[in-house]
Amino acid sequence: MPLSLAEAEQPSPHKTLIFQAKDSNAENPFLYGASPFLPSANYPPKKNAAVTPLKLKKLIFLTFISSLMGSIEEGTNYLSDEDIPLKGTPVAKNLSHSFDCETVHVRSSPDDKRWWKTNNIRFRPLESAKIVLIKAKINVLLPFGPLAILLHYLTGKHGLVFFFTLLGITPLAERLGYATEQLASYTGPTVGGLLNATFGNATEMIISIYALKSGMIRVVQQSLLGSILSNMLLVLGCAFFTGGIVHHKNVQTFNKGTAVVNSGLLLMAVMGTTFPAVLHFTHTELHSGESALSLSRFSSCIMLIAYASFLFFQLKSQHNLYGSLDEEGDGEVEEDPEIYAWEAIGWLAILTVWVSILSGYLVDAIEGASESLHLPVAFISVILLPIVGNAAEHASAIMFAMKDKLNITLGVAIGSSTQISMFVIPFCVVVGWCMGIPMDLNFKLFETATLFITVLVVAFMLQEGTSNYFKGLMLILCYLIVAASFFVHVDPSSDDD
Repeated sequence: MPLSLAEAEQPSPHKTLIFQAKDSNAENPFLYGASPFLPSANYPPKKNAAVTPLKLKKLIFLTFISSLMGSIEEGTNYLSDEDIPLKGTPVAKNLSHSFDCETVHVRSSPDDKRWWKTNNIRFRPLESAKIVLIKAKINVLLPFGPLAILLHYLTGKHGLVFFFTLLGITPLAERLGYATEQLASYTGPTVGGLLNATFGNATEMIISIYALKSGMIRVVQQSLLGSILSNMLLVLGCAFFTGGIVHHKNVQTFNKGTAVVNSGLLLMAVMGTTFPAVLHFTHTELHSGESALSLSRFSSCIMLIAYASFLFFQLKSQHNLYGSLDEEGDGEVEEDPEIYAWEAIGWLAILTVWVSILSGYLVDAIEGASESLHLPVAFISVILLPIVGNAAEHASAIMFAMKDKLNITLGVAIGSSTQISMFVIPFCVVVGWCMGIPMDLNFKLFETATLFITVLVVAFMLQEGTSNYFKGLMLILCYLIVAASFFVHVDPSSDDD
């Protein structure tokens, strides 16, 4: 605890130096504390004693030595946000800035919105690299990425390259989400929601764009469909099951209103994918081969507008409807970000580039992996890709369900499904349009029927606003049926359509 002026003037068994700085905007001087490692020549202190640059350098140097000796709690407790004025003398500013590297949380005020200014740009390469690349346990999978590239050039075994690339992308997807959350904590809920909408499924978007460039339209459609099915059935089912087992004596509840809104958006996505498929397979197109594509592009634009309206509805217009998400976190202390905003932007760029590199090798290895592993491309795209890609979301959804925070669980599972169906899929159609690639919403009858039935099943499970382990078990078993269906499903060629 910082010493008061009266306490400072009392004899001390330690050799102590205490110095003061007068704040130009306050009547009371700010007392910055003491260090037991300083000589006692200047004790007791003179009131309003001036702080010379030499004394300041000695304090900073000796406090750093004390931290190395394991006395950081005794030597730097006075450097809290309550004791150091962010406005005042230059000494106060220099002290607060000098110890930024010693603090765990880097932002002293959650209301500070000036992070974007040039004079506030701060970088700690080693410290931020330790936090982003080493701190999380899932980062043990990072070496699989470079290993996959080596295998691609040395052996050409597509099965191993595909498997190792999947493992290498998994921690990158989780770290992308982490960097997005860190940046969103500086920007506020509105911009943070837009960031999550953009980078929340960045891995799926990057893989899809690379597959589009390679002309693998069916891989794009099936992998995005698989992400929706995995989140709605497997991720949500496991979360309900584990949460129901842990809290078997209580009924777990969630915000039914948010579930209904997300179910409505998912049904709209089903509508957008059903009409082009029905139009094509009933041979009722006005212009054969063109009407379904034109309808898909128009519907994609409408779906993007609908999702943008949903973000405004969620973050601005009807924020009280989603208030329970914040109420669940009221019992815990809100954590400040661990890295600076500009560091988060830098890591977002680095991670996105690395995901892009690995995505190219992943897409190139899909067909070879299908032949070497004797698995249908549809099974790899719909089942294997999403399971590994959603591993981080899977773990977080289960963790929140075990903590009885089902609103957050639904935000992870159902919210991600809504984002893919209403944002990522239409976005890929528009990107294909710009690239001159005929990416459409015609997912074929088998995939469209699977999506429609899945949305209906999940909507019925969510209509009561409660969950238990039996509902979770039913969702898991439904996913096993879907997986078995795609294992025996052969994707028809365009000539058979």
